[in-house]
Amino acid sequence: MTIRLNRRTALGLGTVATAGTVLGAATPASAADTEAAPTTPARAARRVATVFARHSTEAGGNWQAYVSVADPAGAPVVAVAADADRRIEAYSVNKIAVATAVLDKVDRGLLTLDQRVDVTAAIVVPGGDGIFSLDGAYPSSVTIGHVLANLLTVSDDTAVRLCGLVAPAAEINSILVAKGFPNTQVEPVANPNRFFLGTSTPRETHDLLRALVGGTLLSPTSTAYLLGLLRSPVAFTDGIRRTMSSDERARIATKAGWFADARHEAGVIFDRSGAAVLTYALFADGQTDPDNFGATHPAVQARAAMGPKFLTAVDRLTGTGAAYRNATRRPSNGG
Repeated sequence: MTIRLNRRTALGLGTVATAGTVLGAATPASAADTEAAPTTPARAARRVATVFARHSTEAGGNWQAYVSVADPAGAPVVAVAADADRRIEAYSVNKIAVATAVLDKVDRGLLTLDQRVDVTAAIVVPGGDGIFSLDGAYPSSVTIGHVLANLLTVSDDTAVRLCGLVAPAAEINSILVAKGFPNTQVEPVANPNRFFLGTSTPRETHDLLRALVGGTLLSPTSTAYLLGLLRSPVAFTDGIRRTMSSDERARIATKAGWFADARHEAGVIFDRSGAAVLTYALFADGQTDPDNFGATHPAVQARAAMGPKFLTAVDRLTGTGAAYRNATRRPSNGG
């Protein structure tokens, strides 16, 4: 059953004690949007909750979400807990989980990023999102690194099938269970090397991202590699990162997922030193205009409005854990 968002679930009241304690009495949205950037995690969480409630309500439909603000003094402060444990179709957000399983095999010496896989006409998803379906000339051969780069930036659908060649569905699921994510699972099909992207919960997606930046999910090398893809300029820009400068976008690692009437996005905002300061998992469906996969879809517009305000809410805070410096990328004129 789909649970419809209301202000009480958006703020986590009656669901997560921490959120209720932090947020207290509701602040009018206009005040929360215009006050100076908060200086404590608790105040930042209150701002984030108000912003989420305002824009998700305006967009309508159903929202399941989990958002937290890092606190150097202890556990992250929960800002939003809206139906956070509901297992739902994660769509392309689960490409982070698929990449995690592949990189886990790299960490264990079972694969290498420069290992090659064949791109045949039979494996290309006809008309799918991404680059491989545009090539028009098969077969070709690419590295696993090339596959993962396309998987996590332009969200290439054929890249999912290419990952399946080196990490079958059953193995991906077992790796994720072993890492503590039993609800974040791909959906096997008859071909063991193919799968649908499957399910997760907002809390598990959030926790997977927290484990990633916390250094407990993958090796330091694989962690930096995965985050570098999600923070790259070519990664998703229609949602949280839309109305931002290039420097601001570089402070956000994000992955979106869209299919049918669902428009999801999950990621991490980093402080100015590169430490994680806010983690979000935003799942939405049931809004109007389900055939619109562009930037004007109501849920995507809502996330675009949330993004700069989330960044402002934590801009004066210090993140926790390792600092991940993003590589400077400049446009090239060829040559």
